[in-house]
Amino acid sequence: MDTKKETFVSFIVGLVFGFGLLLSGMANPEKVLGFLDLAGDWDPSLALVMAGAIAIGLVAFTIAGKRSYTLLGKEMNLPSGQHIDRRLVVGSLTFGAGWGLAGFCPGPALVAVGAGEIKAIVFVVAMIAGMTIFEFIERARNRA
Repeated sequence: MDTKKETFVSFIVGLVFGFGLLLSGMANPEKVLGFLDLAGDWDPSLALVMAGAIAIGLVAFTIAGKRSYTLLGKEMNLPSGQHIDRRLVVGSLTFGAGWGLAGFCPGPALVAVGAGEIKAIVFVVAMIAGMTIFEFIERARNRA
């Protein structure tokens, strides 16, 4: 498949994903924070979104696991790691804390940036700063 077709397919998939995030309310931090507020005015609607996403993911990964190539003809490279270590746990806790404080995770934050939300812009800048700091620490660690 040529690069133009690949770029077009990527654009369409990203557009559908972004539309899904908007439609489900995942790009709305108030809705996300309402879902995470178990002790207050809990909004369970995102649990249905997550259940739907998990169901689709299970089917997709089951099919993908039986294939050698993607639908676009690229070699299939699925993650194989199954080791749970301190870095994974700390990273997961950090991600969850950020999600709980801001009401955003990376995909919905980028959608909200596109909608001009200031809170999302601050989140994305902080996310990029965190990724940059992580990369700096990883390079220093690998040199040692």
